[in-house]
Amino acid sequence: MANVIDITGLSPERIVFSPSPLAELGAALHALSEPGHHPGLHGWVTATHAALKTDLADRLCEADFLWRSSRSDILLPTRPGATLAEDLDELDKIDDERFVAAAFEITCSARYTRPTPSPLVDADERARVREMAAARGPRQAAFTDRMLTDPDGLRVWLRRLFEDCEEAFFGDVWRRVSIQLTADARHKTEVLRRKGLAETLSATSRALRLEDGQHGSVSVSGVGPSGPSGGTRIVLDKLAQGRTTAFADPADPGVTFLPTSFGWPHLVFSHAPGWRPVLQYPVAGTELPAPAALELVQQRLEALAHPMRMQLCRTLSRGPHTTGELAVAFGITSPEVSRHIATLKKAGLIQTRRRGRYVLHQLDLQVVARLGSDFLEGVLR
Repeated sequence: MANVIDITGLSPERIVFSPSPLAELGAALHALSEPGHHPGLHGWVTATHAALKTDLADRLCEADFLWRSSRSDILLPTRPGATLAEDLDELDKIDDERFVAAAFEITCSARYTRPTPSPLVDADERARVREMAAARGPRQAAFTDRMLTDPDGLRVWLRRLFEDCEEAFFGDVWRRVSIQLTADARHKTEVLRRKGLAETLSATSRALRLEDGQHGSVSVSGVGPSGPSGGTRIVLDKLAQGRTTAFADPADPGVTFLPTSFGWPHLVFSHAPGWRPVLQYPVAGTELPAPAALELVQQRLEALAHPMRMQLCRTLSRGPHTTGELAVAFGITSPEVSRHIATLKKAGLIQTRRRGRYVLHQLDLQVVARLGSDFLEGVLR
C-alpha cells in the first residue's frame, strides 16, 4: 500500500525543495493540538500553551480542524515564499470555492481523492459538510457555518489569526528553525543536481523511493529519459493510498518538498485533484517512550493483525470518527466497523466518548506509542 506521484517526462528543475513559513506554522499548530503525536516536543508545547493569551488560544481552538487531524492543503504552499506574509498573499489569491473545498477536505470529505462540488454552490454538499462538522462538536460546526455564509470575512479572520500567531510565538520559532530548514533544502537541491532523484529521495525519508515503469526500484546512479534519474514515479510508503501526477496542475507542473522541524513522525502528502503535489518531510527525528510489558504487546499486536484494523488505526490516529464515517470512508458496513472497533477497544487501543447523539472513537496514542516507534511512525506517517 502506497501513495504514488507519476513524474513521467518531468524535468529535474520542476522538483523544488524549499522551506515554507506557512507550512511550518501549520506543523507547529498541529503539534500544539496533538502533543501525543510529538512526544519530543513536550517542553515546547507546554511552554507555548502557557504563554498564549486566552483570546488567541480560543481562536486557535475554533480553527484547529484545519491542522489537528491532518494538514489542510491551504497550509502547504506549492510555491513557498520567504516570509509568512508572502505565503499568506499567495493564499489570498485562491478563489473562494477552491479555498472552502480545501478547508473541508480533511475532516468533511468522504474521499480525499474524489473531486466533490464546492459546498458554496452545491446544496447537498453543503448539507453533508454541516452534518460532518456537527459530529466534531459545536466549535467546528460554528466555524463551518461562518465559512459557508461569509467566506471572505472568514478568510480575513484566518489571516489575522496566523499573523497573531507569528507575533505571539511563531516569529521566534521561524527565526530559530529557518536556518536549518533552508540549509536542508539547499543540500537536497544539490544532491538532486549531482546524484539524481533516487538518492535525493533516499536522503529525504526512508519512506520515499523512485520506481521505474515496471514498478522496480531505480539505482541511485541511474539516469534516463523517463524522468529524473530514469524513474517514472515517486512512491511514498504510507498506509493510505493515493495517486496523482506531477502535471496535476497544468499551470504549475512539478513536485514541491517542504522540510519541517516539527513534522516527525509525519510525512504529509498533499495530492488533491487539480493541485500540484506537495510533500512535507521532517528533517530530524526523536525518541519515543519505552514499550509496554510483553503480555500487553502480544494482546495488542493480535488485535492489530487484521489489515482493516490497521487502516482504521491510521484514520483514528488523526482524530475522532463515528462508526458511520468509518463505514463510508472504507466502503464497509457499520456492523463490520463495530466489530473491528470492539476488538481494538478490548485491547485498550481505542478511546470512545459520546458527544450528544454522536459516539466518537479515537486511537489512544500513548498506548500505541508503547508498542514501539516503528508502528507509531507507520500509522502517523
